[in-house]
Amino acid sequence: MTGRYYQTTPIYYVNDAPHVGTAYATVMADVLARWHRLAGDETFFLTGTDEHGLKILRAAEENGVSAKEWTDRTSARFVEAWRALEISNDDFIRTTEPRHHETVQKFMQAIYDNGYLYKGTYEGWYCVSCEAYYNEEELSGERLCPVHERPVEWFAEENWFFSLSRFGDELLEFYEKNPDAVYPEARRNEALGIIRGGLRDISITRTSIDWGIPVPWDEGHVFYVWYDALVNYISAIDYGRDEERFSSWWPAVHHLLAKDIVRFHCVWWPAMCLAAGIDPPHRWLVTGYLLIGGKKMGKTAFNQVDPVELAAEAGLEALRYYLVRDFPIGNDGEFTYENLTERYNSDLANNLGNLLARVATVVGSKCGGTGPTPQPARDSKLAAVAEEVVAEARAAWGRFAPHEALEATWRLIRAANSELEAVAPWKLEPGPEVDAVLGDALEVLRIVAVLVSPVLLDSASVIWHRLGIEGSPAAPGNAGPGGVLAWGGYAGGSNVVKGEPLFPRRSA
Repeated sequence: MTGRYYQTTPIYYVNDAPHVGTAYATVMADVLARWHRLAGDETFFLTGTDEHGLKILRAAEENGVSAKEWTDRTSARFVEAWRALEISNDDFIRTTEPRHHETVQKFMQAIYDNGYLYKGTYEGWYCVSCEAYYNEEELSGERLCPVHERPVEWFAEENWFFSLSRFGDELLEFYEKNPDAVYPEARRNEALGIIRGGLRDISITRTSIDWGIPVPWDEGHVFYVWYDALVNYISAIDYGRDEERFSSWWPAVHHLLAKDIVRFHCVWWPAMCLAAGIDPPHRWLVTGYLLIGGKKMGKTAFNQVDPVELAAEAGLEALRYYLVRDFPIGNDGEFTYENLTERYNSDLANNLGNLLARVATVVGSKCGGTGPTPQPARDSKLAAVAEEVVAEARAAWGRFAPHEALEATWRLIRAANSELEAVAPWKLEPGPEVDAVLGDALEVLRIVAVLVSPVLLDSASVIWHRLGIEGSPAAPGNAGPGGVLAWGGYAGGSNVVKGEPLFPRRSA
């Protein structure tokens, strides 16, 4: 193993079912985790559900059930959705679990003991959907939430407060020493702008509801949802229960989150960690929004799309590929079924699928179905391209740009198709020239199967096995030092199977 890699998603509110926007974040975290396993890193991948707060309580009341019944039912829908999308999470945490309650109480007790909490009364405008208070100047229109564009509500109650204002200098120092902590840079600048604009102490408990984790030192208070939810990242690695396990994974964490929660993750959360006496997280990866008709997709919006139904209709691998290839981390992007189909046809059917089909067909007709050995790297036109592409893909994954890794991989696929077109082995008599071009193409397919395996799960395995290779292209370490990405790994002499078209073309 080359290192440790801890990947998280935001934990999702259970006020409604998953949609393609939440699926995008989860798929992106999944491919990052899969790549790091492939690279040989010891990897831990966490997702889960956020189940406390007024928004959840109201959703349960509107549906005529208890909060527990509602959260049990809705959390299960996320588990089922991620299973259907073949998400490879190692753990799924619910904020209603006893292990999480224990961690929250121990973590917040540490902050209390360190003198960063005090009691007071809070009055302010509150967005139930955000589970956050807003200042008057942050509201738009007729006192509308700037995120959800819905009216906020006036709340006044006795609370415990966190002394966030005391951490401005420490946070600025942290970001100065760790300039790459937030990706992309625009989101780092946003966090710095919030800090430099002056931090205000924030309310962390509620007394008006009891659906939450009790405050251990003050009966009648429950922790406010963000001061419960954010702690999930350390609950799952046993903060307060197993110090050895916790210290082995923290702070080597990579939080993937949407841009609307930068304030909570990149300002509040590292300050909380500092207050409790632990290091801030290592890295934040901030995604943009998936848009439909120019509007952000959301659970309560009419533009939401069920990712499981979409995967069943369009194909799971087509969906995963489209989300990773067309929506780089950090950017907003317009999601359309037409673009999904176009990406499927152009990249998967016309390029990768076509390469596999034509190579297997010609191996069958010219080589008796037995795969030839690739040429030595010095003699192959494709070997140098493969070496460059592997280096580019590794670098792209390392800078959290899987779309660029896929783009590089498809350059190798196109190069192999071009070489086949130039030589046209289907027109030649069996012999060394045919063996050379087909052996090189088979080697390209072997390398490509490894490079695409974090995204195209079943298809990578199909390619691997049709080439007659044992094991799995996604085996841990395959893309790491001493892995299988060097040119010349295809031994030749194996039975190459044509099979059904891997990616049949589709109409929009």
